[in-house]
This record gives sequence, C-alpha cells and structure tokens, in this order.
Amino acid sequence: MRVSLVAASARNRVIGLRGEIPWCLPDDQRFFRELTTGHCIVFGRKTFDSIGHALPNRKNLVLTRGEHAPVQNIEFFGDLASAIDWARENGFDECFIAGGEAIYREAMETADRIHLTRVEAEPEGDTWFPEIDETRWQCIARDPHPADEHHAHAFVIETWERCD
Repeated sequence: MRVSLVAASARNRVIGLRGEIPWCLPDDQRFFRELTTGHCIVFGRKTFDSIGHALPNRKNLVLTRGEHAPVQNIEFFGDLASAIDWARENGFDECFIAGGEAIYREAMETADRIHLTRVEAEPEGDTWFPEIDETRWQCIARDPHPADEHHAHAFVIETWERCD
C-alpha cells in the first residue's frame, strides 16, 4: 500500500492559521477531492475538527489521544502507525496523510509520495509544512496554475517520490 502526503503550502511553508487554510483555490480543492476520493485519508484531530465533518466518499481516519464517541465513516486511532496498518489490513491501495504539521512531519519519514501544492503567497501562519529534503525526494511532476478571477494566487501542484 502506498502512503502519500497531500498538502498545500505557501512559499514560507505556511499551511494554516488558527485552524484555517489562508487561501481559497478551487482548482486545488478539486485536485484534492479527485485524488483522495475512494481512498482512506488520515487527519490529526485538530485538522479534522477544523473541517468539521467526515469527507464524503473516503474512509476518514482520525488520530487522537482523547475520548471519542463512535461516528459513521470515521475510525479513531492513537497513533499514525495504527491508522496506516488499519488501512493496509482493510485492503486500501493508497492512504493519504492530510495534516496537520506534526502528522506530516512524522509521516514524511516513511511515506512513498508527496502531492504538494505550492501557493505563490507568503501569508501569516501558525502551522507549517516540513521542508522536503531533496536528497531523499525527487519531483516527478509539476502542474502550474496561474492566478485568475477564481484564484487569487498562482500555484503549482507537484508530485514527489521517495528516492532514498
């Protein structure tokens, strides 16, 4: 099973501010939806809470140390390894890691692929995407999108594969 990170990050590596994404890019949102639909997706609890609901047509795996009530289409785990093991044991061919910062940092050590949208902006933030070590990762695809009437910022969707 492939483990892939999926994120959008500004030039200054910001991914969030007070639980919100500091930009709105409809084409990137469409990319995320199309990429992750039909797969499992792992969130830390704070990231999941900021979304406010399970994402449809995906199996939502939430990492939390706290108590939780059963919720339809959501599985809860105490650690990332257990969530990935569950996805593998349940026949998923790919598991997407969708934040937050600490989860990305941990997953980057063992992930196979990174889908990273690089946003041409430098917003204020309190949450960052880890730096990509280019001795361990190779960019295999880049898809640029200009700013336009629906996108305040230009962005590039990159796909990275582990090469170490």
